[in-house]
Amino acid sequence: MTFGENLQFLRRHQGMTQEELAEKMDVSRQSVSKWESNSAYPETDAILRLCDLFRCDMDTLLRGDVSRRFGEDAAAYDKHMNAFAAAIASGVALVLLGVTLMMFVGEFFARAMEAGVVFFLFLIAAVAIFIVSGMNHDIFTRQHPGFVPCYTQEEMDRFERRYPFLIAVPVVIILLGLTAIIPMDMMSIPARFSQDQRDALCGTLFLLCITIASSTLTWAGIQHSKYGFPEEKMTPAQRRVGRIWGAGMVAATALYVGLGFGLDLWEQAAPIVYTVAALLCVAATILVKKDGES
Repeated sequence: MTFGENLQFLRRHQGMTQEELAEKMDVSRQSVSKWESNSAYPETDAILRLCDLFRCDMDTLLRGDVSRRFGEDAAAYDKHMNAFAAAIASGVALVLLGVTLMMFVGEFFARAMEAGVVFFLFLIAAVAIFIVSGMNHDIFTRQHPGFVPCYTQEEMDRFERRYPFLIAVPVVIILLGLTAIIPMDMMSIPARFSQDQRDALCGTLFLLCITIASSTLTWAGIQHSKYGFPEEKMTPAQRRVGRIWGAGMVAATALYVGLGFGLDLWEQAAPIVYTVAALLCVAATILVKKDGES
């Protein structure tokens, strides 16, 4: 395909008219028409802007066939990234689920050794998933050099409308999980359960909420990157907020596991550690946003 045919395909694929493209490029509609008819070619800086606008590399735009990239390659990329997101989210879920089951089996059934075995089995499975999915992702990247996401603006807009819910719902689940710290004797729990068993059930419920929320957030984050949203849409402050929450939750989990193994505080530590971590992350987020606005 010629440059003009590629440009016309990309413009129509994004649902833009020549007037809309001309407005984005700060040129006249006649200039766009000449580009698409190959009667004139844009300057180098305009070509680079077209590549950024349509998320396409220069070599493909000038000499390649963008229709093929938006066909087989795009389908392969979408399938790979969906599998990659599911794998990483599953690995995160397995790690946290292992911690949850370890606490439940160790405290509710008083089988510390079996609980440790369960945890390490889940950890081994998660590590295997991380290694295999990470290597497959590297292989795919090497086999498709210079490949960029090829989604229509409608598809990207549809995901952006869903994205706030994908972030809000896990946060709500974590907050609902905090209700697990309500004394179990205020709930309809059979009297035959001991206080330790009630605490174990309470902690297990809270950790299940953490597991669901963390794996969902991980999946949503990878899905967001899959669409290749321009980096400039995310401010430096927003990127710092994301790193704060990611590091905060990882640190909270590490501290919780350490307190559980070291001081046998599985049921007592969970609500305190994660609540304090969330409050610190919220405080840091407010400070970062204020700093970004000033």
